[in-house]
Amino acid sequence: MQKILKWLTPLIAIGVAIFLIFFFISINSNENLRDDVQLKHKSEVTVKELKQNWLDYFSKTEKLGYFYPVNEVFIKIDLNESVATRTVYKLSAQSLDPYQLFCLKEELKQHKLKYYLKQDKSGVELYVYSQDKEKLNSLVVVLKNYQISAKIGLIKEDI
Repeated sequence: MQKILKWLTPLIAIGVAIFLIFFFISINSNENLRDDVQLKHKSEVTVKELKQNWLDYFSKTEKLGYFYPVNEVFIKIDLNESVATRTVYKLSAQSLDPYQLFCLKEELKQHKLKYYLKQDKSGVELYVYSQDKEKLNSLVVVLKNYQISAKIGLIKEDI
């Protein structure tokens, strides 16, 4: 076994060397490059014909007295109706740290309330608009467990 390895290793090295020599010769062959053909720059301006848009085609066609339909909107507004108002309550919580904000968001998810988050230099304010005052009062009680002070305000909206 040692005799085979003794002769096999140099044979593989010689084979790889021969392969590399032929490989480099084939890559760097001295073929005559065609220098007689020079590249020329052609600067031609092509003018494209304006193709007719399919919308233009349909807008100008009239076959047997038929025109293709055009999208039209007609809105009739009766302004003599009285404006109804509804009562909307606002729950606002100010100066929330990140943990309190997280807890408040989780409670809002459980109560299924939508909210508006306002963040500026003075801090973070979170507004919840709802018509159900009892739901907001129960939320204020739950938020006291997280040391969050929330206030309920009254807003009137015109419908």
